[in-house]
Amino acid sequence: MRRARLDDEPIVAEFFTHVTPEDLRFRFLGAVKEVSHERLVAMTRSDDPHVHNFLAFSTDGMLIAVATLAADPADRRGEVAICIREDRKHLGVSWEFLGYVARYADDHGIETIESIESRENRAAIELEREMGFIVTTDPDDPTLVLVQRKLGAKLPG
Repeated sequence: MRRARLDDEPIVAEFFTHVTPEDLRFRFLGAVKEVSHERLVAMTRSDDPHVHNFLAFSTDGMLIAVATLAADPADRRGEVAICIREDRKHLGVSWEFLGYVARYADDHGIETIESIESRENRAAIELEREMGFIVTTDPDDPTLVLVQRKLGAKLPG
């Protein structure tokens, strides 16, 4: 796992060709058929010190997951979003990657990390719950849930 770099845009674009339409919808909370150049730029070229983009690779060098942690200007609250290649799901990648991002947030003093999830994304919600995130209904949209983890909350394992 490492931070994304400027020259990663082509591999991130290729990565998204291996993500299911449902996972694209869950990642971007809307109908997305193809990840736009603007979104790819945002995931690889952040000049904003409060936006942290990460890539996870398999041992053979294949990009298997991407994550973004976007914090507020005070670095008190950050929103995390993760996406996994379809052929690498159910292998523990999400678990390890979310743990990595949570530890990174802790190390940088971000007090709360959260994610907005489609209520239909049961696998992600259950994984986050198992990792100590608190799950609540989004007060503005009953189709969404908010999952939150406070700084220093114990991570399993």
